[in-house]
Amino acid sequence: MNLKPLGDRLVVKPLEGEEQTSSGIYLPETAKEKPQQGEVIAAGPGARDEDGNRIAMDVSVGDIVLYARYSGANIKLDTTEYLILKESDVLALVAS
Repeated sequence: MNLKPLGDRLVVKPLEGEEQTSSGIYLPETAKEKPQQGEVIAAGPGARDEDGNRIAMDVSVGDIVLYARYSGANIKLDTTEYLILKESDVLALVAS
């Protein structure tokens, strides 16, 4: 992947949702919910404060994050879909 996000933006690869319910029913594509969890593939250097100094990012490459359902911009490179988010769109880090 040749994307380098700017400022406080992140490139996230959404993790696929469940394809089967707990009772064993398989869900078609149209019934699946949009994912809200993904892995950070690339991170920008961070936003700048009023003096021009960089503010360190709390999120780093490899982190699994939760984000708002309809946040960010969807992009498709080759056959893989990615999401570009601002760091403020991230709701939480998933602890491993």
